Amino acid sequence: MGRRRAAPELIAREGDLVVLRDRERPSGRLLRQDDMDASYVDLADAQHLGFEYLRRMRDVVEVAGARRVVHVGGAGCALARALAAAHPDHRQEVLEVDAAVVEMARRHLGLRRTPGLRVRVGEGRAVLARRAPGSADAVLIDAFVGARVPRSLVTAEALATFARVVMPDGLVAVNVVDVPPFAQAARIAAGLDAAFPILFALGAPGAVARRRAGNLVLVGAHRALPLQPLRARAAADPEPGALLDPGATAGFCAAMPPFRD
Repeated sequence: MGRRRAAPELIAREGDLVVLRDRERPSGRLLRQDDMDASYVDLADAQHLGFEYLRRMRDVVEVAGARRVVHVGGAGCALARALAAAHPDHRQEVLEVDAAVVEMARRHLGLRRTPGLRVRVGEGRAVLARRAPGSADAVLIDAFVGARVPRSLVTAEALATFARVVMPDGLVAVNVVDVPPFAQAARIAAGLDAAFPILFALGAPGAVARRRAGNLVLVGAHRALPLQPLRARAAADPEPGALLDPGATAGFCAAMPPFRD
C-alpha cells in the first residue's frame, strides 16, 4: 500500500474560494473554487508547476519561442509566474475575470508585482477583441466555469479573434478537461482547425487516446512547430505525457462541428 498523503491545511476561505497549504511541500499553496482545484503555486519556487497540463503549456511556449504571452484565466497565475521567473525579459499578461480570485492570489498565494508580469481583471475575449493584430506571440486559455471552458472563449468566432491577435507565426493553446468520447474537446479542436493551418494536442496518454478522463492541451498554430522536442519533454515529465500529431488531431475533430456564438 502506498504512503497516504497528509491532508492539506486550511489557510483561508472566502466565499467559494479556499486556499490550502500542502503539508508535504510546506511552501505549496492550493487554490480551490467550488470544490475544484484551480491553481497550485510554490511560494519558494515560482518555476515549480504542480499541474501536469501547465507543464505541457510551458513546453509549447518555450519550444515556440513565444515572448509575448497572454493568459486568459489566471487563478493563482502559476504558469505566468513560472514563465516570468524563467524569462524575465519576456512579457506575460494575465486576464482574470474574477476580481475576488486575483485578490485571494495577492493575499494568500504570493502574487506580487514582477518584471515581465502584468495581471488585470477583465473578460479575456472582450479585452483581446480590442487588441491590434499580431500584438501577441501566444494566447493561452485556461479558464473554467465548473469543469468546462466558458463557451464564449472557444467558439469558432472567438478562436478566430485570438488567431488574429497572435503573430503570423503565433499560436493559441486551450486547456480542456473532458471525458470519453471527448466530444467537447473535439468541438474546440474543430474551431482551432478552422482558425489555424496546424493543430496538435498534448496530454496524459490515456486522455490523448481518449480512453480516460483528463486534461488535453489543444494547440492551433500559424506555422509548424518542432514536435520532437515537445514529445521528448512530455515523455521525460514526472507524469509522462503524449503528443497527438497534426494528422491524428485533425481526424479527431473531423466529425464534429465547432461551437458557434
